[in-house]
Parts: sequence; C-alpha cells; structure tokens
Amino acid sequence: MQDDLGLYYYPDPNDKRTRVYVRSSGGSVEFRLWRADRPEVWERHEWVPLEIIRHAAGMYRDMGRETDPLKLYDESVARALLKAN
Repeated sequence: MQDDLGLYYYPDPNDKRTRVYVRSSGGSVEFRLWRADRPEVWERHEWVPLEIIRHAAGMYRDMGRETDPLKLYDESVARALLKAN
C-alpha cells in the first residue's frame, strides 16, 4: 500500500492503526513506524536500516527476551513491496 508518506504494510492485519513504512536507501531496506494514536512515534524516530534491526534482534535473543523486532520489521514483506513499486 502507499500514501503520502510512502510504501507501507500493516504488521498486524487486524490493527489498522499501526503501519510500517519501507524504503530503499543505498541498496539497503529501511523501516519507519507510524501509529495513528501516537503521531510522536513518526516525528521522533528516523528511518532504521535493516542491519540495525537485525543487530537489535540478536541483542534481544542474547538477553533472553521473547520479543523479536524482525516480526514487526519484516524484510520479506518490505522487499516485495519495494519490488512491486
């Protein structure tokens, strides 16, 4: 999907208030989170390269956390969106 902010997908199809925007920059995939109920999320956070998200996911695993950032920031979905557009 696409709007004025760019290409996006819903990380949870049942929650239309949260979107993950994607773009390609220098050959890398970048992500940015948007929430309808929290506009400051978009304003305060810049685009995050996939490599940083992978690093964070590794840190979460090392700390024993169950949360996986790669489930929110989905590389396969992002690449499919970018390829289609």
